[in-house]
Amino acid sequence: MTTAHDPDSNSPVALVTGAGRGIGRAVTRRLLNDGYHVGALDQDAGALADLQTGLDAGVRLHCQTLVADVADESAVQSAIEQLVATRGHLDVLVNNAGIADPFNGPIESLSLADWNRVIGTNLTGFFLCAKHAAPLLRQRHGCIVNMASSRAYQSEADTEAYAASKGGISALTHALSISLGPDVRVNAVAPGWIDVRDEQPGAQTPSSLRAVDHEQHPGGRVGRGDDIAGVVAFLCGRDAAFITGQTLVADGGMTRKMIYQH
Repeated sequence: MTTAHDPDSNSPVALVTGAGRGIGRAVTRRLLNDGYHVGALDQDAGALADLQTGLDAGVRLHCQTLVADVADESAVQSAIEQLVATRGHLDVLVNNAGIADPFNGPIESLSLADWNRVIGTNLTGFFLCAKHAAPLLRQRHGCIVNMASSRAYQSEADTEAYAASKGGISALTHALSISLGPDVRVNAVAPGWIDVRDEQPGAQTPSSLRAVDHEQHPGGRVGRGDDIAGVVAFLCGRDAAFITGQTLVADGGMTRKMIYQH
């Protein structure tokens, strides 16, 4: 394999947003292990430094860290330009960066500023990254994978902003698939309950969950970051060449389980 500092390399190049922690961190590690050069983008420089520290020296050469806020268009454009200046091209965009806390309190007290903050990062950020990556992805017949959520389809109380942003991602996904096809495939993953406490900066010990947490899932357990990273890797690969415009739910079957109060 050619090294990451060779801009003429034909090795695939991926941009992963929100790469410093959680699912984005797991996706970054998976794509690096699969032979991608990865632009790891996050607004938290410390989280990116921690990510790099945890990589083997050889793998680290293929990971380029990019500090940017996905809600800032000029920052997004600059980060993509930096990545392409170093790697020469772009094959994959994984739109993952987002505000993870789904709870906004009662709708009567949800401020317009807080609503706009969630939509601006979780939905508009995906649009901005897709906008500036699209010309590069067209050149390589690449793909986009957006990170939605099972909360696009079911809700707890007081989660309006988050649910709206994730529902919007699913709609944005199928719209982009039509606009960018056949040159670029666009799909989304909708994770359910994913335990990513081990994917946080400085995590030292395995996280623990209760038996009842796992029992809520027909699949027998709460998900892990690697579960979602595997779905993303599949959607980026040749075996998914005939899949576009889809949102794949990866939740251990939780959204299919009928729950009655007894």
